[in-house]
This record gives sequence, structure tokens and C-alpha cells, in this order.
Amino acid sequence: MDNQSLPLMSLQSVSKCFHSKSSDIEILNNTVFDVYKGETIAIVGSSGIGKSTLLNLIGTIDKPDSGKIFFKGNDLSLYNDEKLAGFRNMKIGFVFQFHYLLQGFSALENVMIPGLIANKNKKIIEKLAINMLERVGLSLRLRHRVEDLSGGEQQRVALARALVMAPEVLLADEPTGNLDQRNSNSVHVLIHELNEELGMTVIVVTHNNELAGMMKRRVTIRDGKIISAN
Repeated sequence: MDNQSLPLMSLQSVSKCFHSKSSDIEILNNTVFDVYKGETIAIVGSSGIGKSTLLNLIGTIDKPDSGKIFFKGNDLSLYNDEKLAGFRNMKIGFVFQFHYLLQGFSALENVMIPGLIANKNKKIIEKLAINMLERVGLSLRLRHRVEDLSGGEQQRVALARALVMAPEVLLADEPTGNLDQRNSNSVHVLIHELNEELGMTVIVVTHNNELAGMMKRRVTIRDGKIISAN
């Protein structure tokens, strides 16, 4: 079996429950899920089925109760917290419904943050950040504070920040949930173009049928298992 046929990420026998005083809510039950390089995947379905939980497990923000998650064959459960944080910063890009940008800082400063955390050369990361902001259509807004940008522009800054380290996986949780139709369409197209250009894997949680339709694969969660939604 060649490397191209091996999954980029693999969830093996993963289970996850949420515990409350009155009950245990099972999200995943001994499930298996493989993700391949360059794939575009939409995680769809009704609210409360665990879509964001699945995304957080893939992104190592959360940990499974049992089972293992592999990246290129490496068992991520063996990573300590510091190594796992470094893995997320270098390999995974995150975009959320709320942009979580740092107020009082410019668009450029916000996009530079992942590189500075990784102790990259400041001039190099500044150049990368400028290039990415130009790519998302914000070449004239580099020095503007993020609170002075429109909602659509802020989400583009968040997307540029997620991509500045050239991650192999982009995870997006309702990335256009707070945008109007015009800005939503623009971000949808941009995500699709960046997948095509960079060959990165894209996994989105969305209720937006248009965005889901742009992904090549749809999955949902049913009875604790990840299944095809097509």
C-alpha cells in the first residue's frame, strides 16, 4: 500500500460521552473515521448530534474517552500537552463561527500570531501574513485594527490566520454562520479555491447547504457512528 492510499488522519475505535448529573450523552461509540489528504468533507445534520465535538476531536482540542487518533500514522495520544499544542499550531488551521480575533491589534498582527507562537523569524512570518491577507482580498486593510473591519473582513482575517502556517488540515465550524449571504458566498468560494490551490484537507461543520454542496464528501453522526450523509 503506497502513502497516497494511507489516511492523513484516522480515528480508531473512538468513543466520546458527555456526563451530566442526570445522564450520560453518547456522542461517538467505538467509531472509525478516515480522512485523506486533499479531501473536502462537510459534517452535517441536526443540532446536538455532536458535529462540533467531532471537529474538536479531529483538531485535538478535545480528547476521546477511549480509542486513538492518528496523524500520518503517529498516535497523537502519545503526545504531551506541549507537543500537542505545537502539532495544532503547525498542522491544523481553525476557523470558527466567531472570529476570536484580538481587538486593538491590526489584521496583520492577528495573522502573524501563529508564527510568533512557533518562534518563527518575525520578518519571514510578516511576509507570509501579508501574502495570505492579500490572497483573501485584504491587501488594503493590513494595518487596520480588526474592530474597524466589517464582519466579512474579520472572518477573512480569521481565515488568513488559520492558513498562515500552511496547515495540512483546515477545520471550520460554521465559518459563515454570522455573515450575510454575499459575504458567506465569498468565503465559501475562497475556501474552495484554497483547497484547490494548496491541496489542504478541509473539514467543515455547517448547516449551510451551499457550503456543504461544495464539499466532495458529506458525513453525519447517527447512533454514535460516523456515516455517509449522501
